[in-house]
This record gives sequence, structure tokens and C-alpha cells, in this order.
Amino acid sequence: MNIRFMPRLLSTIIQLRKHENWTRSQLEASQADGLRRLREYAYAHSPFYQKFHQGLMDRPLNELPILTKAMLMEHFDDLVTDPAIRLEKVREFAAGNADKRLFLNRYWVTATSGSSGHPGFFLFNQPEWITIIASFARGQEWSGAKVNFLRRRKMATVASISPWHMSSQVAVSVKTPSTPSTRIAASLPLENIVQQLNQWQPDLLIAYASMSRILAEEQLAGRLHIAPEKVFTSSEVLTEETRRRVKAAWGDEPFNQYGATETADIAAEHKLCRHMHVFEDLLLVEVVDQQYQPVPPGEFGAKLLVTALFSRTQPLIRYEINDSVRLSAEPCSISGLPFVFIDGIQGRVEDALSMPGANGKPILIQPLVFNRVMDILPVSGWQVVQETESTLKVLLSGARNDIRDETIADAIRRELAAEGAIMPLIKVQHVAEIPKNSSGKAPLVKSHIQA
Repeated sequence: MNIRFMPRLLSTIIQLRKHENWTRSQLEASQADGLRRLREYAYAHSPFYQKFHQGLMDRPLNELPILTKAMLMEHFDDLVTDPAIRLEKVREFAAGNADKRLFLNRYWVTATSGSSGHPGFFLFNQPEWITIIASFARGQEWSGAKVNFLRRRKMATVASISPWHMSSQVAVSVKTPSTPSTRIAASLPLENIVQQLNQWQPDLLIAYASMSRILAEEQLAGRLHIAPEKVFTSSEVLTEETRRRVKAAWGDEPFNQYGATETADIAAEHKLCRHMHVFEDLLLVEVVDQQYQPVPPGEFGAKLLVTALFSRTQPLIRYEINDSVRLSAEPCSISGLPFVFIDGIQGRVEDALSMPGANGKPILIQPLVFNRVMDILPVSGWQVVQETESTLKVLLSGARNDIRDETIADAIRRELAAEGAIMPLIKVQHVAEIPKNSSGKAPLVKSHIQA
């Protein structure tokens, strides 16, 4: 970490702590001021927003058009506020850069995987990057692991090791003698991951939600021997059974964090209430349906619109994230935080399965429909694979001998019937390990057909 970087980071962390004591009215006043300044900057420096919001510059946020990742990448050169930034040069930098230098010596570069069909590049200047790192530090502090650069804590992350992954870039920025860290590719064979963790002995463990359950099973089986103070999960739906298995392995439930490459952390779980509070002093979030109409608290939406109040290099105003989340209808009375909280995440729209409906129309089946059956089974892992519109394959690992495949299939059929789906053919298959994708995730639900 650059020595000049540290004081500004500590100052930002302290400032964010103060925001946690705001009243709701103070928070809303800050949001209004932050949104005003963001829009003024975008309109002054981004040719794209000058056109995109033409005639709407004095209109409220909910009347502004939606920004998608595809749109952002199509208009990249006009959207960024520094004319020296050009997409072609960013791509050349990412393709040929091996020593993690800054783009143009002043911008951190991150990239999305393109799993939704549209890979993207996102750049941050130093003030933005400091805010991002401070937001990750906030998530750590809410778990009870207060940031202390004088106390040595070893960190291990089991996830993607792409140098352009957000967490990879953050790890490089915060790596100091007091916070040594290692990144382990989640796509490696499990025995290799276990071996590296046993050698490293982390104090803090960060992993995909599916990987945290796999590692908990390894700990309970006596092959993994680590004792992390805290376990953090992200990137996937965290099920209740995964929470229970992690607690059985290491004495406490994992702390869930919700974020995106484009925005960094959006919300994190607080130790006092175990609610995932939104970082509303940094971001504005809108839960909307498929037609982008607002969804009331207490109901799941189809998409999340995020406005990053701190973004200046690539302003994000009503940026679309295809996640189905639900905001709580009631404020938190335990943590004392002024921020709303997310009380349910169903996952990305892309994770839902499209199945024939009894009414003759296709319906979307969210992963949580399967969770209700699969998460209570005596197995170490599971995955539902849609092979055709009318065929599901259920993979089970570490199942007990007394488990009955037909009982599982019947239970899934009942849940699907309750959702209005036509009954598919269900095949149960026992495997040694749930297969992972190229980034190392073991998704609970996947499809082999095009939605």
C-alpha cells in the first residue's frame, strides 16, 4: 500500500463510521446533496449524459432513463469523464499488463466476467478507489473484526484469481505486512485448496457462498484444519443450511456481503442484527419489476437500479443490476443504523429457470424454490441442472445412505406445482463433488438451455 494512501483511507473509514450514527433525515439530506453533485459533474464532463439526460436534467431520479451494462460499453468513450480514457486503450492495457500498474498512472481497472453476456470494464480514480476499499472495510467492521493496521491478520480469499476481479485489485491495494493475504483459485481441485489453506492458516476467510459450504464440510470431515475468526461470503445466494454448516465448522455463521464489480459493496451483514444493511450513504438503490416500476418494500423485484454517489470517472446513474432482491418493510430496531436492509436475495435473473407453466405460458423458477427442498437434505452439496425444458437433473454429493431419490424428486415436484409449473422429468444423480464453473463457483441452479 502506498504510504500516502493510508491516511486518506483511515480518514474515509472514520468518516463512514460517523455516518452510521446519522438520523434518517440526515442520511436523506446527504443523499440529496450527493445526487445533486453527481449529476452536476456528469452533465459537465460526460458527453453521454448530456445527451442521455437531455431535457431531464432538472427531473427527479425516478424519471431518468435506465443505464444498462450493454449501453455503458457501447458508449464507453463518451460516458467516461476523462477524454484521455478510451476503451480500445483500456482493453490493450488489460490484455498486456502483467505488473498491475495503474491505467494512465491514475486509474484502477476492474472487469466483469461477462457471465450475463456483456463483459465490462470499470475504472476508478484514487478518491473513488479509497471509498471502495473503505466500504469493504466497513463490511469487515460490521462483523466485529475492526480494522486495525497495527494488528496482524492473515487473510485468505477463495474465489476468482483474475487480476481484474474487484477483490483481486482490492487485495493488492490493502496488502501490507500487517495484513498478509493469499488468493486461491476456487476452480482448483478441492484437495489443492484444502492444502493451501492448511498451510496458510488464515484469520479471515473470504469465499463464494457455495465454496464456504464445501470448505465447512472439509473441516467437519477432518481434512481441513483452520480456525478463522470470521468467515465472509459473497457472489452467490447464501442458504440457511450453508450458514448452519459454517457455524458447525467454525463456531459462527458467515457474514454475508452483497456487491458488484461496478459498485463494490452494496450491503453487508451486521453482527448485532444479522441484517444486510445497504450502504445508503454511498449508493442509492431502487428495487423494480421487469417493467422498471418500483416494487414496495417487502416484495421481491426483478432488478436493482443503483446510483453510485461517489462515482465520477464512470458515473453510474440508475445502473441496472439483474438481481432479484427484497428490501425490508420495517426499519431495523437492533443495530441503530439509519440504513435500510435487504432481507432476501433470490439471485440474478439469469439464475432463474424458465419452465413451461400450467397456464400455457413460461414461468421463472427462482433458486430459492429448490432451496426449500434441497437445503434440509443430509448432503454436503447439491445442484439442480435444467437439461431440457421438461427435464431436471439433481446432483447430490456426500449423501447419507438412507436418502431416497424418489422422495427428493416428489418434493421438488410439489414445490414446482405450487409455482404453477408443468411437472418435469427429474433424475437424481450422486456425484463425488458438485461441478464448478470456470471461476470456481458451484451454482445451486444452472441451465443448459437458452432462456
